[in-house]
Amino acid sequence: MERENSCSYCASKEDIKRRLKKIEGQIKGIQKMVEDEKYCVDILIQIAAVRAALNKVGLILFKDHTRGCVARAMNTDRQEEMIEELVDVILKFIR
Repeated sequence: MERENSCSYCASKEDIKRRLKKIEGQIKGIQKMVEDEKYCVDILIQIAAVRAALNKVGLILFKDHTRGCVARAMNTDRQEEMIEELVDVILKFIR
């Protein structure tokens, strides 16, 4: 599918970048925990925190995509195509 040139998440871009930077730090922390042979449960808890943080970023992007790209497509002949793309990406996201 051809992508829109406008950024539907531009208003959230700084928040997304901040969240991703924090996630990057969490990942580095987990790497250090493994290197330092920390307790398995503590590592698993940190992994769960990273997953939750990534899911939040994904939800922000879903919201912005739906309100931007999908909403714009509803006024064109691309409605069905955009709905199919949205359903496909939701299915991939929840796996």
